[in-house]
Amino acid sequence: MNSIAISILLVVVGIVVGLVGALIVNGLRGNMASKKADNMISQAKKEIEKLKRDAAMEQKEEARKMKMDLDKEIREKKEEIKESENRLLQREASIDKRDEMYQKREAGLDEREEKLESRQLEIQEEKSKVEEIKKEQLDLLEKISGFSKDKARELVMSKVKENMSKEIAEYIKEREDEAKLEADKTAREYIVTSMQRYAADIANEQTVTVVDLPNDEMKGRIIGREGRNIRTIEAITGVDLIIDDTPEAVVLSSFDPLRREIARVTLETLIKDGRIHPTRIEELYDKVCKDMKQKITEFGNDAIIRLGLTKFDPELVETIGKLHFRTSFGQNALAHSIEVAELSGLIAGELGENVNLAKRAGLLHDIGKAIDHEIEGSHVEIGVDIAKKYKENETVINAIASHHGDTKATTTISVIVAIADALSASRPGARNDTLENYIKRLTELEQIGNDIDGVDTTYALQAGRELRVVVKPEEVDDAEAHKIAREVKEKIEANMKYPGTIKITVVRETRAQEEAK
Repeated sequence: MNSIAISILLVVVGIVVGLVGALIVNGLRGNMASKKADNMISQAKKEIEKLKRDAAMEQKEEARKMKMDLDKEIREKKEEIKESENRLLQREASIDKRDEMYQKREAGLDEREEKLESRQLEIQEEKSKVEEIKKEQLDLLEKISGFSKDKARELVMSKVKENMSKEIAEYIKEREDEAKLEADKTAREYIVTSMQRYAADIANEQTVTVVDLPNDEMKGRIIGREGRNIRTIEAITGVDLIIDDTPEAVVLSSFDPLRREIARVTLETLIKDGRIHPTRIEELYDKVCKDMKQKITEFGNDAIIRLGLTKFDPELVETIGKLHFRTSFGQNALAHSIEVAELSGLIAGELGENVNLAKRAGLLHDIGKAIDHEIEGSHVEIGVDIAKKYKENETVINAIASHHGDTKATTTISVIVAIADALSASRPGARNDTLENYIKRLTELEQIGNDIDGVDTTYALQAGRELRVVVKPEEVDDAEAHKIAREVKEKIEANMKYPGTIKITVVRETRAQEEAK
């Protein structure tokens, strides 16, 4: 029991001692920390004081440096100002010297001017004396010659005018003759050169097309029961079908190449298809018409590309393509237009004109023929309206209007197109003509000359390109011969239609014949 109480007492004593010890230790630690904090504060104060002293030193040093730099800059500025003052003083001295020199020069000029004035007075006095002497001499000459000054001048001038007018007239006549010869020679060279450089195949359109058949049995199928197939084909295509004894062939006859081509393609497609009856014929005809429109556009584009031209309205391209299916005297209208365009471009190149504009005018010169069967009016009037509709150049419009002489040509290109049109139409083989029409035209030409009083006989030469009129010399003089030539020309232009030009030559020949025995 006593041992337990002792143990408890010892534990209590131990706890008390521990608490007392802990309090003593904590007190000692607090004192040490307080001392340490005081030391740190005093140390920081010392550092702050040191920093203040260092900052003050640095500020003083910086202020000293700034003062030294400012003093240096002030010294440099003073030196610059001093140098500027020196330069200004030198310039002022130079200006003073120059002013002095100018004053001396001005004085010299004044002196020279005075001398010139005095010299001018002397010259005027001399001139007056010379004029007086000249007047005295003229008066003496007038008195000796008996002519006044004005009368002598008029006499001399009239003589000079007379001599000069003769010389001028002779000179002008010589130059005109030379110019005519040279112009004719040059024109022939240009035309021949252009024709040689352009070589086109001669391809004339006919009025019939032959369609080959696989066998003669196909003729019966084309005719159909009671002829209903052939009647349908002829009705919708507007083409006559000629089925004769020619083996394995059918002839399509029409003066419209477009209708004939549509009928040919339709018939060939029917033959390949094998189903030939009215309904099928109508279906294929509609399809071929649509395809032909695309083909017409291709013809127009090919012509434009071949000529190297650009910027055409799509509708105008289609109209150009339609020329492929138009003919004039058997000549394909599109081929003729391309040929005229090529020749126009070549001649324009020789003359230094705009080649592309000449080609464009040549291609479009007969554009009215593409639709002249659809619209009232001549192909020239229709062509002008088409060109205006698509806003073509004024030169192109004038070329279309004047290529047959209906309107005056206002540009060189218009004349070139007319020449190229005549060349294309008149070259050998370009156009078809029957023998009957040929003989009739020559007879009409000769008759026009024979109907005029004083004409002995008339001959048509070179296939109607030249008319030789022989007059009676005892009834017709040289002046009357020129009048007959013009009268024949006017009658031909008024009463006949012909491609190209006709040369008219009036021959008046007087022969004196004797027989020696």
